[in-house]
Amino acid sequence: MHPAMSTMEDHDRTKVLTRRVLWKLDLHVLPPLALLWLANFIDRTNIGNARIAGLERDTHLHGTQFNTALAIFYVSYILVELPSNWVLKKFKPSRWLPFLVAVWGVVTTLSGLVQNFKGLLAIRFFLGFCEGGLLPGIMLYLSTLYKRHELQQRVGIFYASASLSGAFGGLLATAIIKMEGVGGLAGWRWIFILEGIATIIFALTSMLFLPADLASAKFFTDEEREFALQRMRLSLGAAMTAPLSEPSQRITGAETDAEKATVDKIEVEATETLVVEQVEEQFEWGEVMRGIKDPQVWMTAVSYMGIIISLYSFSLFLPTIVAGLGYSGGAAQLHTVPPYVPAVVLTVVVAVASDRLKWRGPFILMFLPITMAGYILAIVAKTNAQRYAAVFLIASGIYPCGPCILSILPNNSAGHYKKATTVALQLALSNCGGFVATFTYDSSQAPTYIRGHSITLAFVAVAWVAMCCNVMYCIWENRARAEGRRQDNLVKYQELWDAGKTRAPIGDRHPDFRFTL
Repeated sequence: MHPAMSTMEDHDRTKVLTRRVLWKLDLHVLPPLALLWLANFIDRTNIGNARIAGLERDTHLHGTQFNTALAIFYVSYILVELPSNWVLKKFKPSRWLPFLVAVWGVVTTLSGLVQNFKGLLAIRFFLGFCEGGLLPGIMLYLSTLYKRHELQQRVGIFYASASLSGAFGGLLATAIIKMEGVGGLAGWRWIFILEGIATIIFALTSMLFLPADLASAKFFTDEEREFALQRMRLSLGAAMTAPLSEPSQRITGAETDAEKATVDKIEVEATETLVVEQVEEQFEWGEVMRGIKDPQVWMTAVSYMGIIISLYSFSLFLPTIVAGLGYSGGAAQLHTVPPYVPAVVLTVVVAVASDRLKWRGPFILMFLPITMAGYILAIVAKTNAQRYAAVFLIASGIYPCGPCILSILPNNSAGHYKKATTVALQLALSNCGGFVATFTYDSSQAPTYIRGHSITLAFVAVAWVAMCCNVMYCIWENRARAEGRRQDNLVKYQELWDAGKTRAPIGDRHPDFRFTL
């Protein structure tokens, strides 16, 4: 057979196998994850709906006690994110993630039995413990199944579908409240009980479908499984390599030809390396420290904090604006849905374009100004119709940024435990924005919320600056690597290996590794 014909056949076979592998992964992974994320989304809204239905009255809350109950959730939520990601591989994500969701479903159900402020505090604290590991775990899990630039459109699809479904959570709550008095319980208690039971069902259902990893996925044929594993190895490339043996892998300094230059050049002897598979990599505190010291974690965390403050507060003032338009009951809940529609469509469009162009930060830099314009309009608005229009701008600008920023660190970290640390630490730091969002908007500002909008606008502006810094850092670092100014990373890694201080792969330190903008 002619070599060109053979090459074409190999190319066609690769395309067919890629489509089959991705289709099977999308079919078996994304719907269960969307269910888990939907449970998270509904849980975020149920306490607000319960408040309207009489939670504060029945539990004798006063002053800022309700806000304190919201804030205590973030204490445990933030504390659990890093440890949860460290144990994810050991307990297998297909079991660990549904387990977390099932336990928080039980805790949510028990929320329906709360009698006072102390009980509510305890329930919210334990809920944070259960819920904190979900999002960092999902991001780490997806990064082991999909290549770097296949990731965001998957995140965007499950994120958008669950967000749109969650937008109808208020309608669900409205229907449940009508159970007032059934079993001698108030309507708001039934919100927690029924939505908690639904969360447990979602968790058990997802456990049936999620694969632990590519190697154990039962829905692949043998050919598809081998292809899926091979394409992941090739996509990670040199980042997963380590010296084959210790003294034989010395990295030496050699001078270049005097006619070319008189500078020292670092070169690696042409010797074999081994590939450290993700499933084989062992936990090391050194990899944790690499994650903590990564400047991208801190820049993206500051940016995501601003985005989170906007996302969290968005759902707080939207019902008030709708009520001001003259709607109430089911009609009011229904009018909270339209602003989510363009936001969800844009989230998916941006996610697909982001993977095609291999951009993350630049899209955030494009869309955050739309959100800023929305907040400015909300501040200067004179009528509720203008405020309602502002909500569309805020949602359309902020929602597409979520999957973008969630995909940056899984793309730019290599080595399982380095990635586990960066993904979880970014979320732990940024979720501190939950404390700000909780106290930024209070009922005394209704219906204008000018102070709340002004504070959130400032945080969104800071988010834009922090993301701009991260994009510039990635451009600078990629240029340095292309020009050969990071070859000494090989020497430093070799020294750590020879001293027995690491058995992790070289990861994103490799000079050939390039950061996604």
